[in-house]
Amino acid sequence: MRKLATFLFCSALIAVPAAAADKPHNAKVSVVFDHPLPNVPGKSMRGVLVEYGPGGHNPSHTHAKSAFIYATVIEGEIKSQLNDGKVTIYKTGENWIEVPGDHHQVSANASDTKPAKILAVFVVDTGETKLTIPDGATD
Repeated sequence: MRKLATFLFCSALIAVPAAAADKPHNAKVSVVFDHPLPNVPGKSMRGVLVEYGPGGHNPSHTHAKSAFIYATVIEGEIKSQLNDGKVTIYKTGENWIEVPGDHHQVSANASDTKPAKILAVFVVDTGETKLTIPDGATD
């Protein structure tokens, strides 16, 4: 019985860091605008501000199935990886796009000492309510 208790305790210690890696760390996500597109029925444009504190990150994720995203770094430096591409560091003023179905493997502040911010503009089906789906979650 004592061996079983020790095994379960050690297993729990190992599992905690893995579970913590699946959650945002020092990151805040806010929808800053949401407007239906009058010339594209059924589509909306949503602006999402992602604010990372030093060392902040979000877990690996995908976005709503209809989402086309244009992301711009508005402060600091962002480390990003889409699909199986290379990890890239984007500086203030630089940008990238994500197309429907892209897998955002890495989304993080590139600095452990300074904050960073992204403005992500989504073009998405108006009815989509969940914009980001962490790996392993169901949409």
